[in-house]
Amino acid sequence: MNLPVTEIPVQALRKPEVESAIEAERPRVLLVDDDERNLLAMQSILEDLGEIVPARSGEEALRHLLKGEFAVILLDVYMPGMDGYETAQIVRSRDQTKGIPIVFLSAVNKEAEHLLRGYAMGAVDYVFKPVDPVVLRSKVAVFVDLFAKSKEVERKARQEQALLDATIRANAERLRAEQELRRAEQREAAIIQSLPMVLYLEPFERTTRWPDYVSGDLQKITGFSYDEIARQPGLWAERLHPNDRERVLASLDLRQKTGRLSVEYRWQCADGTYKHFLDQAVLLTDAEGKPIEFAGTLADITEQRSLESQLIQAQKMDAIGKLTGGIAHDFNNLLAAVIGGLSLLDKRAALEDEQKRILNMTKRAAEQGSELVRRLLAFARRQKLEPKPIGIVALRNAVSDLLTHTLGGLVNIEWAVDDDVWTAFADQAQLELALVNLIINARDAMPEGGTVTVEAVNHELRANNWAELPVGDYVLLTVTDTGTGISANDLEKVLEPFFTTKEAGKGSGLGLSMVYGFAKQSNGAFRLKSEVGTGTIAELWLPRAPLDDTASPNKPKQQQNLPPLRALRVLLVDDHPEVRSTTAALLADLGHTVTEAANGPEALDTLKGGDCDYDLVISDYAMPHQSGIEFLREAREHCPNVPALIITGYAEADAISERAEGVDVLLKPFTPAKLEECLHRLCGAEET
Repeated sequence: MNLPVTEIPVQALRKPEVESAIEAERPRVLLVDDDERNLLAMQSILEDLGEIVPARSGEEALRHLLKGEFAVILLDVYMPGMDGYETAQIVRSRDQTKGIPIVFLSAVNKEAEHLLRGYAMGAVDYVFKPVDPVVLRSKVAVFVDLFAKSKEVERKARQEQALLDATIRANAERLRAEQELRRAEQREAAIIQSLPMVLYLEPFERTTRWPDYVSGDLQKITGFSYDEIARQPGLWAERLHPNDRERVLASLDLRQKTGRLSVEYRWQCADGTYKHFLDQAVLLTDAEGKPIEFAGTLADITEQRSLESQLIQAQKMDAIGKLTGGIAHDFNNLLAAVIGGLSLLDKRAALEDEQKRILNMTKRAAEQGSELVRRLLAFARRQKLEPKPIGIVALRNAVSDLLTHTLGGLVNIEWAVDDDVWTAFADQAQLELALVNLIINARDAMPEGGTVTVEAVNHELRANNWAELPVGDYVLLTVTDTGTGISANDLEKVLEPFFTTKEAGKGSGLGLSMVYGFAKQSNGAFRLKSEVGTGTIAELWLPRAPLDDTASPNKPKQQQNLPPLRALRVLLVDDHPEVRSTTAALLADLGHTVTEAANGPEALDTLKGGDCDYDLVISDYAMPHQSGIEFLREAREHCPNVPALIITGYAEADAISERAEGVDVLLKPFTPAKLEECLHRLCGAEET
């Protein structure tokens, strides 16, 4: 079969494979004759010229033509069945075979008429029988040689096409490789540009530090372009943080000896701010080991250090929470005994007016101690604030009373509070403590005396501000002193828990951090402004109380006139002797009979003995070996439905979980009025 050149898969072959495939082809000669003797004779004559394929009829010849291509066809004219003319006509009518030369074999009819008919049927020549071997070989050799040359042309064309295809493939591969390399370079450049990092190469022998090559967005990181810094070679060293300069320069000297650098420092950018940089480099050498240059990276790790600082701050806050939660119970127990004892003195002792004033002041201080615990817990996010409208004028009077005997004779307070100042919205007790903290700090900053000025003004915020406070109305409380002031370095740290500028033993480092926490929890803000030797201004921003708030500012709830309560038989369980004794005395003053127990097992022994004739069981929450909840759970098994009250010095009543029905909670320290209110709520009242 004759196939077009384009149908042969030369592209799939390498050059040696193409040549070997083509060289393996041998010209084929189709010999068609019905006489077996003629076939044998002509085969022996032509066998060295190529591959001789014999056929004994026209039909057989056509079948061979379907299986491959031939250099020439020797076709007998006269054959039984399909003769040579008819066979030639069919060969010429097919596209696959019409180009094969046909030489007719004839034993008769040399007349022109027959010859013309043969040529008309597609013959290119005639050979007459008996066949002359020389003539037959010469004629067949011409066609075989012509076929071989055409195949050689095809072979070369295929080789050239294969080489052309290989060249195109190589060029395409090279182009793809170049494109991929460019894309990789672009990706790497984009990644480097997006990172807070620059890559640099710096000559080994350079004394004034500045690299020859920088890759990355240097201006984005430092605020300076490469050309700007190149024009000022000493700029890098000049902008090192003063506290880091000596250490960093020493690391550079060591780099020349070790061939390595890894140092972190602060560097002042073009906008004046300091950023934290991590500078790392290694020494590159030539083939002989001679140092050439340092290859390094300069990474901006400011955000990382900021996150670490926030994590440390969060850990400090967690430590405060655990600390305050741990001491709250014991401290509130002490305050419960103090407040309860003072209440008993107030009720039982006949005191003069001055003595009563001192007693009331002492009670107020003890209650402030309780509020201090609440404030610490609120700062540690373990206590909910109770915001309400606060009149600033009444606040001034309350704070002044608290500080009357605290400031000493060298320090005076001046209040600048207009009558039209707005009502603030915050937790009153915590605000009082915040102002007391600020004023006492101002006093401590003026050891030789002076004046503390407390000012309250209305402030309307109508745009974004330093504290990112929402737009709205605020009451601005300002505490100003003329004391020693705070240095710029310490001003950023004084709001951190446990940091203090005072001498050892004279400050906890919690005052300002508590004020800051209170302001943030109150949806406000706190800011300090200070100059060494001039003084400090503390600003406390608090939101204005809603105009539709119906609560009266600074007015405590009126004591309810509770109806008389029947005499109760009370079982009191508390492991703290002073608190237990004080609580028992308060209950006795209210007309109730009290049975005391130091712990849960002791009280359970009483109940298991059959004595269940109690109107109320009061138990401390945190007791050794058995908590108040566990005690009440077992007590209910012996004496069901007895009302119960848990008293606790912990932060929140909601924290006491799994309380049974009919069990109320009273927080320590509590006043006699609070205790009486709980008794009425649990046991009911009787009219007399």
